[in-house]
Amino acid sequence: MRYAIPEYILRVDLSKQKIVKEPLPEKLARNFLGGRGINAKILYDELKPGIDPLSPENILVFGVGPATGTLAPASGRYNVSAKSPLTNFFGDANSGGHWAPELRYAGYGHIVFYGRANKPVYLWIDDDKVELRDASHLWGKDTWETEDMLIEELGDPEVKVACIGPAGENLVRFACVINEKSRAAGRTGMGAVMGSKNLKAIAVRGTKGVEVADVEALLNFREEANKLIANDLFYELYSRYGTAGLTTIYNEFGACTAFNSKEAYWENAEKLYGEVFEEKLTVHITACFSCPLHCSRVYKVKSGPYACIGESCEFENIVAYGTRCGNDNLESVAYASTLADKLGIDTISSGAVIAFAMECWEKGLITEKDTGGLDYSWGNTDVIIESLKLIAQRKGFGNLLAEGVKRMSERIKGSEKFAIHIKGMETPAVDPRAVQGYGGLGYAVASRGGDHLRALAALGYSLPKRAKELFGTDKAADRFSTIAKGAVVKFHEEMRAVTDAIEICKYITRTALLLPETIAKLINALTGWEIDKQEVLRIGERIVNLERAFNIREGLTRKDDTQPERMLKEPIPRGPSKGCVVQLEPMLKEYYTLRGWDLETGYPKKEKLVELGLDYVANDLEKLGKLAK
Repeated sequence: MRYAIPEYILRVDLSKQKIVKEPLPEKLARNFLGGRGINAKILYDELKPGIDPLSPENILVFGVGPATGTLAPASGRYNVSAKSPLTNFFGDANSGGHWAPELRYAGYGHIVFYGRANKPVYLWIDDDKVELRDASHLWGKDTWETEDMLIEELGDPEVKVACIGPAGENLVRFACVINEKSRAAGRTGMGAVMGSKNLKAIAVRGTKGVEVADVEALLNFREEANKLIANDLFYELYSRYGTAGLTTIYNEFGACTAFNSKEAYWENAEKLYGEVFEEKLTVHITACFSCPLHCSRVYKVKSGPYACIGESCEFENIVAYGTRCGNDNLESVAYASTLADKLGIDTISSGAVIAFAMECWEKGLITEKDTGGLDYSWGNTDVIIESLKLIAQRKGFGNLLAEGVKRMSERIKGSEKFAIHIKGMETPAVDPRAVQGYGGLGYAVASRGGDHLRALAALGYSLPKRAKELFGTDKAADRFSTIAKGAVVKFHEEMRAVTDAIEICKYITRTALLLPETIAKLINALTGWEIDKQEVLRIGERIVNLERAFNIREGLTRKDDTQPERMLKEPIPRGPSKGCVVQLEPMLKEYYTLRGWDLETGYPKKEKLVELGLDYVANDLEKLGKLAK
């Protein structure tokens, strides 16, 4: 009997207004699990290379996994994937909350969207009833208004909504998908792909259960996992302060992005620390589906120009609208975070484009003539807020900001040296110069561009004893050393691919739950399979290589696995990590060698792809002349 694996894939042709429900093959799940893994397989197999990401030819896939909606801890996540309009490479984003379990309870594992509707539509899923409905009345509404209107229209408070705001409608290249008002599938512009398809929302109501293979084994796993989580290095910080607590840690490390990465430590960041946020703004603690970590916070600014209420003002948001822009006004950061959720804008990229504009302003490369009279001086809270509004509407200077840092730098002469992006995507909050494996190598090789979550190499700097066990040297946990960082990043990439495919949260798998033998227990309890830790790693390696092949087919080469010039050549000027730069080449060489990729081109070798069961991918790349010799 089949357990845990969702029954169906929904294929929705928006151009033809046609919906087809087809079985999800168990063999596909055995090789790619679900979520991010099956999404990548669908995109590689079905998407024609070289298409414009904002054209009807792009394919958009929402996917959940075998853990979704079960008693597995933190099992409320989904992936949305397409070719990215920000990078022109593989794009995807991951979100939590409760939308994903609702889709799983309706019986579906993946929704694949094709074409473009001739007018705004939303998809309504009510168990076996699936239909496209007119969304003209929702077009122009923000994400909060859209969710409220759909719940009222559908007459059921249990309906879960994933939607876009004005940013997605106006094809902002880093627009995101928002579910339940504050949960964001944030990176790579998946909201813009929805907007390009005239797809405003997906509303879901599911009432079916999820049958697992071994309930007792799953309950035992959950009990064991909860103990591991409670004893984890980061549990107290996350459960008490949420990820806002990381602001304290990384600033004290000298690894907190400030002033468009000119700095990695800022004294004024103390005004933005998690302890301050908790004391001043937190209303109550909340959590995603089935999560024992409860790292989310409902916050409220009670009065003044930044009065607002919202949820999940994360570490990344605090850096994006705070330290990165030289802004130490906590209330304005909270307001900007709420506004970004309503508009449907990725906080990391939007903060980065504003900070980049601020450095361009400081250096005299842009003036009021370019910005429409706006003053982009460091720390100008009003211009941060106004920029978000202009970006979402693509008005005035916001039309350029909406293109992302890479395209901005191509337009603003003399700015390329401090354009902080990798493969076209703006980098996150932690300065990679201060954490060689986690950021230096991890960001550089991430399949979706400048990204910390593809590897999230937590064992690469936090636990020397565990690092020595896994990688043969405690230097693997030395954040300043390049030793063993290729092995560290490879291992973490594969484990993150697996957890993204079964769809559990990365935050609960930072350390203790990240081991492949532990994850194998969970998969076996869910599915009834008998896989071991080697197969877990092999599945992760298969997903990583398939995404690599997708990017190579789109033109990626070794030169794209790099860091911004500032990170390679400008040492951190002060603070605990003073003098550091990214020492990329030795780490990249080790990483390529371990991956079985060519050292000169970054292309995979045929024997590696065949070993992973990706023979047809090897044949594709060979025909294109993009396979390592």
